[in-house]
Amino acid sequence: MAKVYLICGKICSGKTTLAKKLAESRNAVVLSCDEVTWTLFGNDLGEKHDEMTSRIRRYLLHKAAEIVRTGTNVILDWGFWSAAYRTEVGEYFSAEKIKTQWTYLSVPHEEWKRRIEKRNAAVLAGESHDYFVDEGLLAKLERLFEEPGEEMERWVE
Repeated sequence: MAKVYLICGKICSGKTTLAKKLAESRNAVVLSCDEVTWTLFGNDLGEKHDEMTSRIRRYLLHKAAEIVRTGTNVILDWGFWSAAYRTEVGEYFSAEKIKTQWTYLSVPHEEWKRRIEKRNAAVLAGESHDYFVDEGLLAKLERLFEEPGEEMERWVE
């Protein structure tokens, strides 16, 4: 029976890398909000970023359920930053009678900052279409992320 793999973690924690590995090993489709956002809008959303990503996630949530019903595994590479959102998504799939597996990617703080610096260097060099993480965004990200608790089935460090 197909299921949804949900990957939780901060930006630059390795979610996309894990999603790609799982896609191969689990014969799964990866649904990435970042990928859709970049494809449709580039990095030009500005103040509309949070609103648009919320809309995209709602759409992809329903699309994930549709895909799983065809017998194909799905990987949601989203981050799932808040406990409330993790609960909401878990309840959605439970109500749809769809199995899930949560994985949290934990990265030590210094390693996380090193990865962000590496990402930023790639963005500045034109080697990446990711968005640049400046000090203001970094502070926002640190403030918004809620460390998961026992709801995670797998922890990866």
